[in-house]
Amino acid sequence: MGSLPDVALTTEYRQFGRHHPPRSTRSTSLTNHTMTQEFSYFAPGPAKIPEEVLRRLQEELLCHKDTHISVLEVSHRSKDFGEIIQATEKTVRELLNVPSNYRVVFMQGGGTGQFAAVPLNLMARTGKADYFVTGSWSAKAAKEAAKYGQVTEVVPRGERYTGVPPTSTWTLDPQASYVYYCANETVEGVEFQSVPEVPEGVPLVCDMSSNFFTRPVDVSKFGVIYGGAQKNIGCAGVTLVIIREDLLGNPLPICPVVFDYTIMDKNKSLYNTPPTFPIHVMGEVLGWVRKEGGVQEMERRCLEKSSMIYSIVDTSGGFYSTVVEPGSRSRVNVVFRVGGAGGDEQLEKTFVDEAAKIGLLSLKGHRSVGGVRASLYNALTVKDARRLANFMVSFKEQHGA
Repeated sequence: MGSLPDVALTTEYRQFGRHHPPRSTRSTSLTNHTMTQEFSYFAPGPAKIPEEVLRRLQEELLCHKDTHISVLEVSHRSKDFGEIIQATEKTVRELLNVPSNYRVVFMQGGGTGQFAAVPLNLMARTGKADYFVTGSWSAKAAKEAAKYGQVTEVVPRGERYTGVPPTSTWTLDPQASYVYYCANETVEGVEFQSVPEVPEGVPLVCDMSSNFFTRPVDVSKFGVIYGGAQKNIGCAGVTLVIIREDLLGNPLPICPVVFDYTIMDKNKSLYNTPPTFPIHVMGEVLGWVRKEGGVQEMERRCLEKSSMIYSIVDTSGGFYSTVVEPGSRSRVNVVFRVGGAGGDEQLEKTFVDEAAKIGLLSLKGHRSVGGVRASLYNALTVKDARRLANFMVSFKEQHGA
């Protein structure tokens, strides 16, 4: 019987949407210790979401606008969700200046789902495709695409991924159904700094999962752009796909309906129940990007943050090191070793542990490359990057030779 008043009170919140229970903050929700400690979250994805967006979403978990229901409960067939998905698409188009002959769809399956969706929708043109393999994710994409057609790697593979090979080494097929590349490899920290030139008439496909909305993009150069939301533009669960409309309508016969761009576009991403809440989160995050100054401002901040960390690496006398070539260094995933060339694993563990003690979280490098990885996505502030930079300087002073 003692729980009945709480149940009744919760009902009041849901019915009227006026009275909200006390809201905790990121800095005061756990213990008295956390009330005085700052946290900077450098995770590669799912990644940090702007705090003001989280606070707004927190309120909507009880009541979305005047619907009397949680935003998590809004029907995908309702007028309210129609407003959410339309507003999200509108913001995508505004921020990237998406031309009118491109369609915007919200899909499921993440970037890995698109490894299959791309060839399933585009390979039928000639039965073969060219792939730039510059890191772990593009390698996985090429392997998946090979199930549906002939895949050619257009750049030579080295022993490890250290950069984008020079154009003189590229071998591109003018008869390819499409050319595919990953704009930023999160594991190795390798990023294309410009859009690759491809044979005329061959569609260019790009996985922008980890650098979407971190700089202006000329969408007209691409046939397809896609990205999972969980790094720069929201939470896990939705994949944003931008498709030039002339590429619709010719999927392979075996293409599952949930990966069929034409069907998803025709049904306005509502063929089946879409990931409603992640789409809403994306809209809110992109609204924040627009308010902060758009992709131009995100680019400026990205360069400031990454330059701050790379500068310390380059001036450390070898204490910090990176194998990524300067011209291919990622602005959003700074990967480096600690303790000299090749890294000292024990010292790197100490680095990550000591960083965590002062609230610098999720800095451990990917298991396949080791070391340290600082992911500097849009929601990561310049102040966060400066905290890491200061720690790197003090750590070197304490542990350097």
